[in-house]
Amino acid sequence: MNEEVKLDKVDREILKALLKDSRRSYQDIASELIVSPGTIHVRLNKLKEAGVITGSKITVDYKLLGFEVCAFIGINLVSAKDYQNVLRQLNDFPEVVEVHYTTGQYSMFIKVLARTTKELHLFLIEKLQNVSQIQSTETFISLDNPIDREGMIPVSKE
Repeated sequence: MNEEVKLDKVDREILKALLKDSRRSYQDIASELIVSPGTIHVRLNKLKEAGVITGSKITVDYKLLGFEVCAFIGINLVSAKDYQNVLRQLNDFPEVVEVHYTTGQYSMFIKVLARTTKELHLFLIEKLQNVSQIQSTETFISLDNPIDREGMIPVSKE
């Protein structure tokens, strides 16, 4: 298991700034935090080396690309040993954007994007329900996403 990395206030503020906008310059962040750009550079390198920062990515508004339907699907497997096989099959479905192996009512919980409810329906009957190791599913359609903190962590913790 990974050991928790201890962050000081400057580290947390740097992370907070970059989580809000990963394209901010070191100079901009340094000015805000009243430190040198070199300090930002060194701190970020240490966070990368420690594995705290694992990469960077862009955020896409999928609705602007025509994906109007976001659904979450709880999946019950026939057997827990089927997890890896089902995971490989889910990875082949471009509609699946997240997979979580969970405790509780479902073995897995997935997030799916589709252009329409008809497209979601076709995904369910033509793809997901054809995975023989899936015993049952339950689908939840998201009506709104008023809070989205993807990639955000409570970095203000002392």
